[in-house]
Amino acid sequence: MKNIKKWIFVLAAAGGLLLFALYSILFASNTKFENEYQLLFIETDTSEEELITQITPFLKSSRSFCWVANQKKYLKNIKPGRFVLYKGMNNNELIRVLRSENKPIDLVIAPFDRIEEVAGYVSRVIEADSVSILEAFVDPDFLFQTKLRPENVLSLILPNTYEVYWNTSAIQFRNRMLKEYWDYWNENRLAKANEIKLSPSEVYNLAAIVSKESVKVDERPRVAGVYLNRLRKKMKLQADPTVVYSIKHTTGNFDTIIRRVLYRDLRLDNPYNTYKRNGLPIGPITMPEMSAIEAVLNAERHSYLYFVVDVERPGYHNFSKTLSEHNKKRRAYTKWLNDRNIRR
Repeated sequence: MKNIKKWIFVLAAAGGLLLFALYSILFASNTKFENEYQLLFIETDTSEEELITQITPFLKSSRSFCWVANQKKYLKNIKPGRFVLYKGMNNNELIRVLRSENKPIDLVIAPFDRIEEVAGYVSRVIEADSVSILEAFVDPDFLFQTKLRPENVLSLILPNTYEVYWNTSAIQFRNRMLKEYWDYWNENRLAKANEIKLSPSEVYNLAAIVSKESVKVDERPRVAGVYLNRLRKKMKLQADPTVVYSIKHTTGNFDTIIRRVLYRDLRLDNPYNTYKRNGLPIGPITMPEMSAIEAVLNAERHSYLYFVVDVERPGYHNFSKTLSEHNKKRRAYTKWLNDRNIRR
């Protein structure tokens, strides 16, 4: 009888130890980083060995983590993404997070001048690299389907803040931008574009010029009206920002800072130079601000055909209906530049 009691005690003790060990493995803290949280980026197609190597520096015991992960069959179905591990998490919580809590990122796309710049910026925020992002946008089949060209595919990207997942692929990012594009171009905006006889990409193209011409949101509808008047009259747009872009496009140096357009620059034979070519450039010279796109769609109706910087009101312009009136105002502006020795 004594032996039976002894064995019962031993088994109970062993069972208790086993339960305690199991409890510790599942529910005891298994993190060893000092900060309140640790970001973990798991790439697409990460192997079991790669994941263990990556997460081990943040764990007290990688062995207990692996045991629980195997029991929950997580290591056979590793999810890519951006995960937040919090200080004091146990194995059970860690695996729950890695399995189902891929945290999105706010991707802020501010105006860039070229699709290459967008690809480079976005690649620093999501998993896809810049080459694959650029290739996705200039893919011939995609361009054929969207009726775009490499020169104007930038018009698909609207400056905004987008919630995306870190493990977004290049194709997924491109398709997301296409969806956002068509969400923006609803029936009302398409009707407005049709009324001014421009396609959505042409509206974007003109808005890029308007965005560069005026930093004043309240003035942009008037500037847009000038260019629409010129388009209707088959006049050259003669927009200085297109000359600036033409210089950069010709030299291949898009980091050049050009403070003043010179008369010789107006003669530059480049497909973006609206002093040499009729109509809109072959593509946008920048990613316009949303206010500039809206300015084109809701352009002010007037008879102005010219404008020049208003030296009395920084950021604003003086508008003219005739060339003689414009030349008078332009001479005053040129004198103002020369007095201040503003050169390129």
